[in-house]
Amino acid sequence: MPRPPETPNPGGSPTLCPMPEPAQPPVAPRRPETRIHHGDTVLDPYAWMRDKTNPDFLAYLRAENEWTESQTADLAGLREEIFTDISARTQQTDLSVPEFARHPGLGEFWYYARTTEGLDYPSLHRCPAHGRDSLPDPASGTPDGEQLLLDVQALAAGEDFFALGCFEVSPDGRLAAYSVDTAGDERYHLRFKDLETGELLADEVPEVAAGGCWAGNGAFCYLTVDDAWRPDQLWRHRLGDIGPDELLHTEADERFWLGVDCSRDQRWVQLAAASKTSTEVWLLDATDPASTLRSVAARRDDVEYDVEIANDRLFIVHNDGAPDFALAEAPLTATSPDEWRTLRPGEAGVRLLGVTAYDRVLVVSLRSEGLQVVALRHRDAAGDVGEEVEIGFDEPLFHVDADDGDEADTDRIRLHYQSMVTPDEVIEYSLVDGSRTLLKQRPVLDHPVHGPYRPSDYVQRREWAVADDGTRVPISLVYRADTPLDGSAGCLLYGYGAYEISTPPTFSIARLSLLDRGYVYAIAQVRGGGDLGRSWYLDGKLAAKENTFTDFIACARHLVEQGYTSRERLAAEGGSAGGLLIGAAINLAPDAFAAVHAAVPFVDALTTILDPELPLTVSEWEEWGDPLHDPDAYFRMRGYSPYENVRPAQYPAILVTASLNDTRVEVTEPAKWVARLRHDSGSRSPILLKTELTAGHGGASGRYQAWRDAAFELAWLIEATTPRPAG
Repeated sequence: MPRPPETPNPGGSPTLCPMPEPAQPPVAPRRPETRIHHGDTVLDPYAWMRDKTNPDFLAYLRAENEWTESQTADLAGLREEIFTDISARTQQTDLSVPEFARHPGLGEFWYYARTTEGLDYPSLHRCPAHGRDSLPDPASGTPDGEQLLLDVQALAAGEDFFALGCFEVSPDGRLAAYSVDTAGDERYHLRFKDLETGELLADEVPEVAAGGCWAGNGAFCYLTVDDAWRPDQLWRHRLGDIGPDELLHTEADERFWLGVDCSRDQRWVQLAAASKTSTEVWLLDATDPASTLRSVAARRDDVEYDVEIANDRLFIVHNDGAPDFALAEAPLTATSPDEWRTLRPGEAGVRLLGVTAYDRVLVVSLRSEGLQVVALRHRDAAGDVGEEVEIGFDEPLFHVDADDGDEADTDRIRLHYQSMVTPDEVIEYSLVDGSRTLLKQRPVLDHPVHGPYRPSDYVQRREWAVADDGTRVPISLVYRADTPLDGSAGCLLYGYGAYEISTPPTFSIARLSLLDRGYVYAIAQVRGGGDLGRSWYLDGKLAAKENTFTDFIACARHLVEQGYTSRERLAAEGGSAGGLLIGAAINLAPDAFAAVHAAVPFVDALTTILDPELPLTVSEWEEWGDPLHDPDAYFRMRGYSPYENVRPAQYPAILVTASLNDTRVEVTEPAKWVARLRHDSGSRSPILLKTELTAGHGGASGRYQAWRDAAFELAWLIEATTPRPAG
C-alpha cells in the first residue's frame, strides 16, 4: 500500500496539549495545513503527523498505547484465556513435511523446518534421503544424519523484530543464501553460509529486497529498491568477488515492480516486471556467464502474463483477449506473442491462476465459483498436454493449492488442502493411479474444556447477500453446530476487497476461540477481490470502488436479517486495504456494526496517492486512480477515503492497530484517522489506537507475541459485542 515518506515537518514540530485527565483519551493538536487540487481546498488538521520521527508524534503514540492498555485492563483474564486456548490447541514442537531435493555430486536430501515449544522461530534442517519413498517419520525422533542449516531463533536473539527475506540452497547443495530484516521495514541484509563447514562467507550485501535466487553455484541474483521502496534493480553477486556487483536491469517505469525467481531445473533466472495492469518477463541463462536478459514478450498496456518454464518449452498464462486468462505454449526461445499457441482459451468466470509444468503433467490452478481448485493435464512422451481433469473434494467449501515441486521428473505431486472446518492437510497425489496419501494434517490438540477437536461439531456454509445494484455477493460462514441462529449469537465479519486478492474459506486455530464462545465467523467475498473472476475485481476498483463498501454493508445486513446475529452483536474486521473497507463502511453505515477492528488501515488514501513523490504512489494509480491529474478520480476518492469523510454520528466501538515501522501503510494514516474520529464524530463509543513500536506491516514477528496480539484483538471484539445487563 502507499505510504508517506519520513521527511521533516515543513511547518515545524507541534507541541502536544497538556496531558489529559486519566479518564480521557489523548488529544492530538490540530495544526491545519491547506491542500488545493482541482479547485478543491481542504484543511488537514493532522498533516503534521506525516513525520513519524517527530518526538511529539512518538509521545502521542505512546500515550495512545497507555490509554488503550488502561481501557482494556479488565480484559486481561479473557486475553489470557484466549492465549491459553491457542497455545493448548497448537502442537508447538513439530516438524514440517520434508521436501525432496537432489544435488548432483552431493546426493539426495530431505529439507524441513522444526518448531520447538517455547521458541518463537524455527530451525531449518536437512537429512540424507534414499529415494522419494524414504520420507522420515517425525514420530521417530531426529532423522539419521540430520544437519542444522539455519538456527533462526539464534539469529533473532536480542532482536525485537526478525524476519527472513529468503533462504535458498545452491544447486550443488553446498551453500545457502539468506537475508534478514530486524526492523520490520522490509529491507534485508543478505549473507551466505557454507553448509559443509557451517561458516559464514565474507560476502554480504546490505539493503536488499526480499527474495532472490541462485544463478549457478557461484552467483546469486537479488533485487534492490528505490527511494519509493519499489524493487527496481536486479543485481548479480559473484561469490568471492570484491568488486562491485553486476547490475543486470533497472526498471525505470515507476508503475512497475520487479520480482526474480529461477526455473525448476535452475538453468534460467526469470525476471518479471509487473504493474497493476501489465507485465514483462525476461529470461537469463544461468549456465552462460555471458548471457544477457531476453524478453519473452514486450510489455503492452493491459496485457498481463506469467511464464512457466518446462524443460522443452514455455507455458504462458495471459489475458490477451481473455479477461479470465488463457493458457498458451511457446518455444524456449520465444521473444514475441506471435509465437504463442493457445492450449486453453479463456473461460468467463473461471479465473486461470497459474500452471506448474512437470515432465508428466501440467498442474493447473483455477478459481471457480469462489473456490480455488486444481486440475491436471497429462503430458505424453512428446510433452504435449491432454484434456483437463479436476481433482475433486467432498466439502462444499474448501481451498486447495499445489506445491511447486523441484523435481521435473516425478510420479507424484503434493496438494495443500483445508476448509473452514478441516485443518490444513498435505496430500501426496499419485500421477500414476490418482491415489491420495495424507502426509500430514495440522494437529489440533485437545482443549482442556472443550476436549478434542471434531470437525462434525462445526458447520460451514455459504450465503448470498444482495447488493444495492442487485448483485449477489457470497459469504462464507462457519459456526458451532449448537450455535442458535435466532439473532442472539455474536458474529465477526471479515472483508478485504482489493487487488484481485481472494479471501478463501480456510482453517484457523485462533478462530476456534470465537466459535466455541458461540460466535459465527463470516467472510464477505466482496467485489474488488478476486473470488468470482476478473470481472469481480474490475467491478470493485477505480470508478466502481464504492461497490466494495456497499457489498460489505449488504453482507452485514444479510447476516442480521437471516438470524445469524444482531446489529448489537455484529463486529467487522479488515486490514490494510481491508482497513480502508472498514473505514469507508462505517462512514456510510455507522449503525451497521457494534464494533470494528481496523488493522494497519489504509484510511488516508487520497492524501497519500495525491503525492507522486511518496513511496509507491505512482504504482497505485492503476488500482485506485490518479487523483493528481484526473479530477474525476480526485473527487471519487474524496467521496470515500475514510479520513476525508468522518461525520457527526454515533460510530461503533473502534479498535485500530498499527505498526511504527510499517512501510506499506505508514502509522501516520491510522493515527490521523483516530484523532479525527474522536474530534469530528462526537461518537460516545470507545475509539482505541494500539501501535506496535517494533514491527512492520505484518505485526509482531515472534509466534507467541502474535498469539498474544490475536488474543488481545479477539478479547476486545468479544467484550464490545457482549450484551450488557439491563440497568
